[in-house]
Amino acid sequence: MGTYFPMFVNMEGKQIQVFGGGKIAARRVLALLEFGARVQVTAPEISEELKQAANQRVSLTLEYRGYQKGELQEADFVLAATGDDKVDEMIFQECRHKEILVNVASDQEKCDFFFPGIARKGEITVGVTAGGKNHKKAAEVSEKIRQLLEEIC
Repeated sequence: MGTYFPMFVNMEGKQIQVFGGGKIAARRVLALLEFGARVQVTAPEISEELKQAANQRVSLTLEYRGYQKGELQEADFVLAATGDDKVDEMIFQECRHKEILVNVASDQEKCDFFFPGIARKGEITVGVTAGGKNHKKAAEVSEKIRQLLEEIC
């Protein structure tokens, strides 16, 4: 696996398809919504956090069912966080076939992109990643940067 290039993407209006409705999906969906993405969450069970967010935002829709092979048509990015390795693999393979960027939450080798820790204040946005290897360290660094931004912005 190569080293990832840090890049900022305009997410305004991008269509993000998320498979999985648990804790990891919720954290990532909420971050994406803050940057203007349109998010479709598909999962048999969806967390209360995501249900509440969907009631407050028209850019988040929920569909209560599992992944269906061949359904990816208009997604700009896909997040597979189903908790089922076989389903995540099918999603990954479909994305590869259709050339859609994908992040498989449980397998860093199947990620075209990572979700960074985000520190944001005013017009300054900082993303922190440990290359998918040390989430705790990335979270610690993100928090220190948030504190620094509070001091200087």
